[in-house]
Amino acid sequence: MTGGSSGIGAATAHRLAEAGAFVVVGYHAGRERAEAVVSGLPGHGHTTLPMPMHDSAALLEAAKAVKRGFGRVDVLVNSAGTTKSIPHHDLDGLTDEIFDEIYAVNVRGPFATVRAFRALLEHSQDAVVVNISSISASTGSGSSVAYCASKAALDTMGRSLARALAPTIRFVSVSPAAVDTGFVPGRAARALLAHAESAPLKVVADPDDVAVAVLGAVTHLRLATGTEIVVDAGKHL
Repeated sequence: MTGGSSGIGAATAHRLAEAGAFVVVGYHAGRERAEAVVSGLPGHGHTTLPMPMHDSAALLEAAKAVKRGFGRVDVLVNSAGTTKSIPHHDLDGLTDEIFDEIYAVNVRGPFATVRAFRALLEHSQDAVVVNISSISASTGSGSSVAYCASKAALDTMGRSLARALAPTIRFVSVSPAAVDTGFVPGRAARALLAHAESAPLKVVADPDDVAVAVLGAVTHLRLATGTEIVVDAGKHL
């Protein structure tokens, strides 16, 4: 998985390992965090690999390492992501550099990861790619205009790839609302509480809420592909 060193990725790694998977925790700059995640996983055979979303060559090297160690990939979780909090009316604040960075990590990176691991996924004959998306893809409300647009692009890309790479690979997006991870720089706890209060179920989501949805998509929803699973306490209503 990409982005496995913290937050949703780390929680998902734990759930998958608990279910019996051999987990490869991909990281960008958080090698020590990734190693700490692996050390706490149940089972054995887990490892870490650098998987920077900006670097397609490095992703290909990661795929080669996984092929040597495991021979195939049954589950690929694209959990790596980035954002920057910019008010939607502040068009000048959303610079080209910020926009491009968000798209490189949130859209091009997941595509490059699927491209790098395609042969290993196809070798499984029953593989699933889970993209960690957001309800911002459909609501257009989130940390920045670019973030919302990037998650919409991720969902659309998942639908395209679900058609193109069927029947051996399924694609599912898991789409939470705000999750208590520290993902959005500068977002205070009171903002999360306000977010939860505005949702019908009035619950602050934690990373494990998303992780169990990922596990369900992998283990139980065998006919789900090219679709989104919303995990938002009804925030979209």
